[in-house]
Amino acid sequence: MMRIRTLARVLLLLSAATFAVNTGAQAPRRTSAADWRQGATCYEVFVRSFRDSDGDGIGDLNGLTAALDYINDGNARSTRSLGARCIWLMPVTASPGYHGYDATDYYRVAPAYGTNDDFTRLVAEAHKRGIKVLVDMVLNHVSDQHPAFQAALRDTTSPYRRWFRFAPAPGPNNRWGGNTWHRSPVRDEYYYGFFWKGMPDLNYDEPAVLDEMKKVATFWLREMGVDGFRLDAVKYLVEAGAVAEDTPGTHRVLHEYAAHVHRTTPGAFTIGEVFDSTGALLAYYPDQLDGYFAFEVADSLIAGVRRGDARGILAPVLRLQAAQPATRWSPFLRNHDQPRTRTEFGGDWGKARVASLLLLTLPGLPFVYYGEELGMTGAKPDELIRTPMAWTRDAPHAGFTTGTPWQPLAADSLEANVEVQSGDARSLLNVHRTLIQLRASNLALGRGSLVPLGTRDSSVVAFLRRDGTQTVLVVANTGSAPLASATVTAAAGTLAPGRYRARLLFGAAPDAPIVVARNGSFTVTLTIPANAGLVLGLSPVKRRMPR
Repeated sequence: MMRIRTLARVLLLLSAATFAVNTGAQAPRRTSAADWRQGATCYEVFVRSFRDSDGDGIGDLNGLTAALDYINDGNARSTRSLGARCIWLMPVTASPGYHGYDATDYYRVAPAYGTNDDFTRLVAEAHKRGIKVLVDMVLNHVSDQHPAFQAALRDTTSPYRRWFRFAPAPGPNNRWGGNTWHRSPVRDEYYYGFFWKGMPDLNYDEPAVLDEMKKVATFWLREMGVDGFRLDAVKYLVEAGAVAEDTPGTHRVLHEYAAHVHRTTPGAFTIGEVFDSTGALLAYYPDQLDGYFAFEVADSLIAGVRRGDARGILAPVLRLQAAQPATRWSPFLRNHDQPRTRTEFGGDWGKARVASLLLLTLPGLPFVYYGEELGMTGAKPDELIRTPMAWTRDAPHAGFTTGTPWQPLAADSLEANVEVQSGDARSLLNVHRTLIQLRASNLALGRGSLVPLGTRDSSVVAFLRRDGTQTVLVVANTGSAPLASATVTAAAGTLAPGRYRARLLFGAAPDAPIVVARNGSFTVTLTIPANAGLVLGLSPVKRRMPR
């Protein structure tokens, strides 16, 4: 590995030096862009809160490496592993903030997390287990403590001055009523920072900025061995006058950035955060990033399960399915910026289970935020959505650290706990283990299309997942009352006529036949408990030939 000098050292030694790194000309690794995504589930990790290896109370890379078998132990038949095929790490670069979204050095791991060598060791161990590693890449802004911004702030002749936006007076308020211009602490002027004064935006009208961020990508792909990037807040990359979102300049930057990533490492994966409706999201296809998070799918799942009214849950899924391959969009329930799922449901374990069942049986590349599989709770402020993981029942601080945790564990850590839930076959953790592995092994769930089915009960959502000759029926009751006779109907032409065996894959229901009429329709009546669901594999029953 080449020695990489940090920007801070470059600026100290060479005041006029470029903010760049020579990463060499290693041959790109060739991997398949699509294969691993089919049937895969990804797992979002906040390293600071996952597992601490050295007792300082802060989760670190070595702690995560030691816990990789929990995420995926490399055994396709394992019952002790989640079976996730990729991990997305929230920012791991040097930063003054606890969350890392305000970088001061894109080429160095945050010292609290370890070293660059610790990171490459993590990647090597993840790859041994079949886990792809994605890192959070923040293109929109840097920390106000970043050496480039400090140089631009203090020296109006600095070459970095053009890397940021300065003005003699603040611009107009944004559409939310706030102002994104901040007074300089050095002179009578203002600089632009969409999210906060401590995060000045990069100016992509200056070509050197995109060139630098391409070099950052190259470093993480070639030197650090990552498999791709989750790109933060991509809606806001380039402003056009008073317009801060979804501008042509933003689409241009994403197109160029993704093309560079793919040239550097064919098969690398990029997924972006476009926190908006499905309609707004579709403008970011077809030739920019590989995928995007489906926020409207997440919101419809949470809202439908919370109300116990399943009508509308599938609408954004069907719209995305009609527009893009399932490997290019990602459903989820909640992430690091939102109240946790069980908190959204007032602590209801049943609703958390049925929401997880739906997430993990829908098309797309689903993401699970760490601790969601345990039913961890938390609401704003953000620190309470990002509390430490609970591993054991009685070790100091539930096995997260032997020291004092950076943030107290959630009050429910004795319930939302790996050790406790591993011993309970009906636990939320084991729901995730079972369904993630079922999704990986079943072609219909892993890559099949979704066919919505009709129901008489507003609390019931039902659909088929179908791939070639494999068909799976998913039925879920989002209501608080059990249903003794939930009726599900399929329209004409849904399946080939004949008799089908319905084999239970998940849930509680007897194996039973389903008869499909000559026109391809069928009706089935099922018993479904409150806030529960079932997954049935459908296979045609072959008729015996007469002798």
